[in-house]
Amino acid sequence: MIADSTAQQGGSRIDTSRPHSARIWNYLAGGKDYYEVDAEAAEKVLAVFPGMRDITLASRAFIGRVVRHLAGREGIRQFLDIGTGLPTRDNTHEVAQRVAPECRVVYADNDPVVLLHAEALLTSSPEGACDYIDADVRDPEAILERAARTLDFSRPVGLMLMGILGLVPDHDEARSVVRRLLDALPPGSFLGLNDGSTTDPAYVRAIEAHNARGTATPYTPRSPERIAAFFDGLELLDPGVVPCSRWRPENASGEPPAEVAVFGGLGRKP
Repeated sequence: MIADSTAQQGGSRIDTSRPHSARIWNYLAGGKDYYEVDAEAAEKVLAVFPGMRDITLASRAFIGRVVRHLAGREGIRQFLDIGTGLPTRDNTHEVAQRVAPECRVVYADNDPVVLLHAEALLTSSPEGACDYIDADVRDPEAILERAARTLDFSRPVGLMLMGILGLVPDHDEARSVVRRLLDALPPGSFLGLNDGSTTDPAYVRAIEAHNARGTATPYTPRSPERIAAFFDGLELLDPGVVPCSRWRPENASGEPPAEVAVFGGLGRKP
């Protein structure tokens, strides 16, 4: 767990009195970069919905499979990962550069604690590049402008929006964010996306209780149909938009993994 509230970024104190979604997620994923208030918020969610940790781990595994597919089968060498959160195991640049060391990755997030830990993300292979920008997903133009220092937007990019659009409650605004980001990317680029869904009533109740406390940024689960709508205009890769645990699982048993209330997919820009 992070030491207490003396942490600062850019001369301003980090607010450790309120839980933050990135730090809550880090706690659920088994990380160590959180405060007591984040652990308390996470435990309250787990008390209502013990499967939340399974969702967290399934989401992380999904990200790894998407990045490996893009860097391996699709030959993508550039990634823009928005809403990356705090570093954990197998971050996007680590997975991509294991496949192709020359991969270039830009992370974007707007949490001061993530900024404090940016050096942990900026450990690129010598052949590639890795950068971190402080920006909000709701300002895609600023993200694109700053990411262009590292990425070449005339070449295909793997855009990663993992668990972030639930923090944009208005569906039309969330779709606009995706569209504006994709409009800046050339044909042959990809969108990898996942978000919490409304398929599990227990999960929805847990999120509603979390939001009702008013101590952290609210999260908005969406129906699978609304999550699929983010891929409008793209060529969806098989198996489409499905529970993350069932998107190209890598289990030796051959048995279908248990469903989780997070849906995701991968689409190519034609």
